[in-house]
Amino acid sequence: MKRLFFILFLVIAACKSEPEKVERKIFTEVEVEVLLEDSISIRAIEIMGEDLAFAGSNGAYGIYNSQQDEVRVSRQQYDSIYPEFRAVAGTSEDFFMLSVANPALLYKTGDSGEMELVFKEEGENVFYDAMTFWNDKEGIAMGDPVENCLSVIITGDGGKSWSKVSCEQLPEVADGEAAFAASNSNIAVQGDKAWILSGGARSRVFFTPDKGKTWEVFETPLVQGGSTQGGYSIDFYDEQQGIIIGGDYTAPQENKANKAVTTDGGKTWNLIAQGKDPGYKSSVRYVPGGEGKEIVAVGFTGISYSVDAGENWKEFSSEGFYTIRFLNDSVAYAAGKNRLAKLKFK
Repeated sequence: MKRLFFILFLVIAACKSEPEKVERKIFTEVEVEVLLEDSISIRAIEIMGEDLAFAGSNGAYGIYNSQQDEVRVSRQQYDSIYPEFRAVAGTSEDFFMLSVANPALLYKTGDSGEMELVFKEEGENVFYDAMTFWNDKEGIAMGDPVENCLSVIITGDGGKSWSKVSCEQLPEVADGEAAFAASNSNIAVQGDKAWILSGGARSRVFFTPDKGKTWEVFETPLVQGGSTQGGYSIDFYDEQQGIIIGGDYTAPQENKANKAVTTDGGKTWNLIAQGKDPGYKSSVRYVPGGEGKEIVAVGFTGISYSVDAGENWKEFSSEGFYTIRFLNDSVAYAAGKNRLAKLKFK
């Protein structure tokens, strides 16, 4: 009898331990809460714990402290220059920011409380676009070509030092192929993999399966050929399922050949929502927990949302932002011209 009760107890316990599947609520609207209004163009933000770090134009960088509901802004100067930052990244210990144009300046949080310069590159064509980390030690940043390949720098020591990948290791770029420093989302990482999105004369996806040791390149069907055309943002839900978005910011209403998805890790891309809005967007992100079906895209044209992996979209707001990052499955941060905001999806 005792054995029977014990077996019954195990069965009941097992049944109770199975998590109940909660039906996800489809969003119908977004609430925009402005956190900062200032004369700063912000195209790069990074979630750090519950807080948000950012950097932007005129040397400005800072953090939104969610506990205190307060934004602190500082300015970084290099000689007589106030750099423009369009790429940021973070680890559990440090914040990084990388400037566009010549010279490229990469700063990390310093032990003294001041930002510490850990990488500098000078040259007429130097222009870095995006940066991210695989983990606390290994990170990657990319920029426009200065030779016949994209500029790719990698760290393996937590960002203390960075080395440039040789063009001998990278696929050759076409004349006029580069990238857009529009939202710090030209790079996506999953596991040991990374995908880099180019644009301009050609819009392709450069892929490494091993954190930058080897590379190959895949074609995309996005509009391309003009200096303002191509892919502006890439995101992966897992190692197979990804999305790219862009278009032409000088013709933002054009909604053909500006959105595509992959289900084979980026090897092939298929256009979606052909002739359907949204048109040009500068940043796209999968909604956490949305099983790769829920996607949000932002641009200066507004905020759009999809529940069917990008086949159909609904415009939630005409308020413009350059970039977006999710804090959880219903709250995101976004930044744009002269402002920083919290987006609450409902």
